[in-house]
Amino acid sequence: MNNVFVYCELEGTTVAEVSQELLTKGRKLANTLGVQLEAVAAGSNICGKVESQILPYGVDKLHLFDAEGLSPYTSLPHTSVLVNLFKEEKPQICLMGADVVGRDLGPRVSSALHSGLTADCTSLEIGPHDDKKAGKHYDNLLYQIRPAFGGNIVATIVNPENRPQMATVRSGVMKAEILDPNYQGEVIVHDVAKYVPETDYVVKVIDRHVEKAKNNLKGAPIIIAGGYGMGSKEGFDMLFELAKELHGEVGGSRAAVDAGFCDHDLQIGQTGVTVRPKVYIACGISGAIQHIAGMKESGIIISINSDPNAPINTIADYVINGTVEEVVPKLIKYYKQNSK
Repeated sequence: MNNVFVYCELEGTTVAEVSQELLTKGRKLANTLGVQLEAVAAGSNICGKVESQILPYGVDKLHLFDAEGLSPYTSLPHTSVLVNLFKEEKPQICLMGADVVGRDLGPRVSSALHSGLTADCTSLEIGPHDDKKAGKHYDNLLYQIRPAFGGNIVATIVNPENRPQMATVRSGVMKAEILDPNYQGEVIVHDVAKYVPETDYVVKVIDRHVEKAKNNLKGAPIIIAGGYGMGSKEGFDMLFELAKELHGEVGGSRAAVDAGFCDHDLQIGQTGVTVRPKVYIACGISGAIQHIAGMKESGIIISINSDPNAPINTIADYVINGTVEEVVPKLIKYYKQNSK
């Protein structure tokens, strides 16, 4: 009762990275609240194969649902698993990834339980809230923090009354950290038939094709990112050349993607990929809140910008004041010279 729950997304018998990141965050939230951390995993032939990927993150109780129709993911049975389990367990918080599965599952569960749901959170904290209109004070609410109004402000959203307080978070926003490799949590294998009616298996997956990502932005140690200031698709060609010299990856801001300068899968930020490279070189990027949310955890941030007052300069470790047309070719030239 009143514990923190994390829905663990599975690909076969492999737990998704975003779920492990949320288990780490969930453990911290549970510690703050003085409650237990519980996890839910549903799939086929998963017993004995997923526990070691979940429990070490500090999970006190793992709910396993193992049945043929639960893999690959389909909406109805997984919704029934969570809705019926939550009716029994009454969690105060539920976290899940803001990816294809989480974006389908989260709203269904939230709607069925009449609870709130905040999508694409960049931060989660615990704190008090005063509803001045109703004259009520609330302790220990989940602060669901995310950029709003096109990234112009950062909104803190609370759900005072209804439970669970639900939030989805993109992969890479939180950091996954194993608490204890030998953490002893309780594993409960549920009778799936008690939670999922036969009619939920009406949809059968006949064929499934998963394409691998064309880039490795999440794992790249060096990222060269371009913004609207790159001016054109040809401008991005310079960044690809620089990335080749530095053995890095190229990313882009939302403005650059919207302008057609680079592909959507290269977008970094709140509505794109969240990255943590050792070196992040921002070229012609002004630094909207949404973009900064996706790269602020970078080790060293270098900003190349003709505007000395660009917002990204305030978080940059080094600022090169100049046009990208002037600076980037020089970087390419000198790196080529030094790599010989």
